[in-house]
Formats: sequence, C-alpha cells, structure tokens
Amino acid sequence: MRTLRALVVTLAATVVTGAAATPAQAAALPSYETWITDVTTVTDQASDYLDDRLPAGGARAAIVLDIDNTALQSKYRPYAATPSVLALARQARADGAAVFFVTARPEIIEAATEANLSIVGYQWTDLYTRPTFNFEDNQTLKTKARIAIERRGYTIVANIGNSATDLGGGHAERTFKLPDYGGQLD
Repeated sequence: MRTLRALVVTLAATVVTGAAATPAQAAALPSYETWITDVTTVTDQASDYLDDRLPAGGARAAIVLDIDNTALQSKYRPYAATPSVLALARQARADGAAVFFVTARPEIIEAATEANLSIVGYQWTDLYTRPTFNFEDNQTLKTKARIAIERRGYTIVANIGNSATDLGGGHAERTFKLPDYGGQLD
C-alpha cells in the first residue's frame, strides 16, 4: 500500500508542479516553521469566523479550499496535509458545512488527488479539477467552479487559498489568503 501511495503521489506531483524550483528560489522561501506559523495565523482567523457563521441556519453552507500549498503542503512537505487547514475543514464539517476542493490540477490526476486527500484525512463533498483541454486562466476556472457550487444550492461562506487566483472573482462571503511569499508558492 505504501508503495502504491508513493507512486500515486509522485505522479500527481510531477504533473502538477512540473520542474523543481531552482536553488535560488528555494532559498528565498521562509523556513517551514515560519510558513506553518503564517498559515496558522490565517486559519485561526477563518476558524473564528466559522465559529460565528456556522451553523448556517437553514442555508446549505460550504467552504472552498484550494489544494496546492493550501490543503496540501506541496512545496514544503509534498503530499502531507497542512495541519491547520485540515483542522479547519474538520471544523466546517462538524458544524454542518460542506467542504469543496477547487483546484487547477488537471482532471487526469483527479483520482490520484482524491487518494492523496483521503490518505491524509480530508473528507469532502466534491472536487473540482481542470477539465481536459480547458485553457482558461486559473481565476476564471475557479470562479466558474464556485458558481457551479452555488447553483447546487450552497452558500459559500469561506474560500481559502494561497493565491489571488484562488480567491478572485467573488462567489464567497469571505476569503482567507494564505501566504504565497511573492508567488513562490503557486
């Protein structure tokens, strides 16, 4: 099982991230500990917001999570869950909200992505990936996914991601931006 997991996540990472960062790019990133602290600062704010916002009182509430360098530690510890984001997803589910993943990862690796998310402890309602031959910019792609979630009858109370393209375009009551350190964590 461990070998299969390693193969699946290696394939997913290769397709998603492409070439590895140069040593100069890697050196410019803050330490793992700093990143975790910075992420936790934002997810603590999101958690406080969800405490006040959920349960939604009749509405079908949902949160939307990006995957790379948000739900998963793609740059620092590939394939591992980001602890405070996982806790936030669990909090939302416990309070009756649906959890959706919206990512620019291609649908060809959707099964590998689902396996990775499941292995690290996420539970979710649905996963939106980039359809084959879809060349829209990431923000348009992700905005359309949030519109589709709303059309399913959900109110997106929080949208969490590390890139402006994860959060732009509206269709969420509130957004929470995790650090990307000048675009180094895409």
